[in-house]
Amino acid sequence: MQQRNIIWIGSYPKSGNTWVRSFLGNYFQPTGKELSINELSSITTSDVRKDWFNKAAGGEYTGTGIDDWIIMRSKVLKLINQSTGGNRFVKTHSKIANIEGYHLIAPEVTAAAICIIRNPFDVAVSFARHLNVPHDEVIDRLCDPMSITSTDNGILEALGRWDDHVQSWTKAPGLPRHLMRYEDMVDNPKVAYKAMLKFLQVPAEYTRLQKTLKETSFKTLQEQEEKQGFKEKPAGMKRFFASGKAGGWVEHLTPEQVDRIHSEFKPTIEEFFPEIGEQAAAFVAGK
Repeated sequence: MQQRNIIWIGSYPKSGNTWVRSFLGNYFQPTGKELSINELSSITTSDVRKDWFNKAAGGEYTGTGIDDWIIMRSKVLKLINQSTGGNRFVKTHSKIANIEGYHLIAPEVTAAAICIIRNPFDVAVSFARHLNVPHDEVIDRLCDPMSITSTDNGILEALGRWDDHVQSWTKAPGLPRHLMRYEDMVDNPKVAYKAMLKFLQVPAEYTRLQKTLKETSFKTLQEQEEKQGFKEKPAGMKRFFASGKAGGWVEHLTPEQVDRIHSEFKPTIEEFFPEIGEQAAAFVAGK
């Protein structure tokens, strides 16, 4: 029986995935030196990296649709799982689902998951800026059960609706998981990351933890991006690490947009973000 090595870092886009990867990269950096945001791949990897798909395909991979991608993805996950003798952190924005008999998050390679969630109001604002599109267009995407992102080479990410995505990760049966709210990471990163390390059964060494928190503060990540650039930043985007705060949606969304998001996702918002749901209802009532 093969060993299950993958520890997923799973989230809907713009929910804090890069921040968590930066923390993990710096905390586990063997040299003890600060890890650049452009060196995250040395500690973590991703399920959409083209080099994995090329390796799985035995040459240049160019998919022509979901059928090509889902078959090749299964091979990619096996390669990633076999690439190390121990656990490997793997970033994903995929939901947990079965497509045409293939598990997007394959149980046979999965050891555990760190699930990161962020309220959909802030996700809408951040994702719109990421894609450089209007807020309404992104809200449509958050509400679309068939939402998929794709690259020119045919590597896809199956997102689905925001609430279905969150529920797929938080309710997946038999998955050892640790849940992190972006809002809690902003409010008290020390507590949030200590809890994550405890889940990973890794000692939270005081000096290393303090050093890593400093190296991965949002301000530090912004400064790194300003000096070095960030290779994961989409073309045309001014800045990847923009504000790093929670609750900025009140400055950017209209009452109508807030009402739509709240109405679409109310049960999931009430389950995971009750205080923000109350704020949204008050925001709409005061329009």
